[in-house]
Amino acid sequence: MECAKKLREGELDLANSKLEDMVLLSAGENLAYIDDRKYAKEKGIDILKSPGGASVSSEIRRKIEKKRFTKSNLFPDFMFKVRERDGNFDGGSILELKDSKSSSIASFNSTIPTKFKNLKEIDMINGGNLVSEIARIVDKPRNLNEYCSFNRRCFYLVRTKKGSPKVKVSIVDGSFFETVPKEHLFYQIFLQVLRAHVEKKKLEIPEEKLKEVEEVLKCITDQTIIAGSKIIEKASVKPRLRIMAEVHSEGNPHSSHYDIPERSFNLILHASSVSGDLEAKIRQVLDCEIFSLQHKRNGVHRVFCVRF
Repeated sequence: MECAKKLREGELDLANSKLEDMVLLSAGENLAYIDDRKYAKEKGIDILKSPGGASVSSEIRRKIEKKRFTKSNLFPDFMFKVRERDGNFDGGSILELKDSKSSSIASFNSTIPTKFKNLKEIDMINGGNLVSEIARIVDKPRNLNEYCSFNRRCFYLVRTKKGSPKVKVSIVDGSFFETVPKEHLFYQIFLQVLRAHVEKKKLEIPEEKLKEVEEVLKCITDQTIIAGSKIIEKASVKPRLRIMAEVHSEGNPHSSHYDIPERSFNLILHASSVSGDLEAKIRQVLDCEIFSLQHKRNGVHRVFCVRF
């Protein structure tokens, strides 16, 4: 809502402003992690004004100070602050940016888009714990183990047709992309690779054997294990698999399958997470259209649309 306000007032431009500016100028004080901290500093935002806290070691403080104003090129681009109440956590949403001059969504180069992720998973994907250490310094959680393992909602700030009169910008709930559980995706990847090799090499493997292999591959469900470096006997390198993903046109809310208008800024949520109270609050604060969108693969989503 703050971003929509700044767009209307001309402080931000829908087609040409950097997506980072849309986030930093609208939500800078509410962020617990910024990947490009160097650029954030240029915008006057330093989430690590006083890196410290009783639970943070001097070693971590020194490490963070060295990386205080750098760009880490890790997942995610932004993470919001957490609220801790009576040992329970909420908030802490993850926001990843995807900018494209075409009508397609830019590829996901580090992870598969999902509805939820936790810090333990994020650290494994990144091959290090810088993200969780920075977020921990900002949030200062009392229960560190619960803090690192609680599931955070994932959102994706997506722009297509950048710089064009046909531009569309949306904050998209991860449910729009995760129409099949990621655990199912992983073993299906390896199964398709196997079947492609069988076909290419004209191998004669009985179908029942392939079925047995499929049952074994169903055990491959954890991206944190897949993404970790592997030590191979006598190998001088430690190979690791990097999971990447392209968005199918039916999983792109800006595609011709759906009726998101041009020159619009949208919030797209799965209908199951939108209460009547939430709609009423948004209507009260923001002059926007609200309509339903029938996802081709994952039910009804609600769209809060501001036109420009």
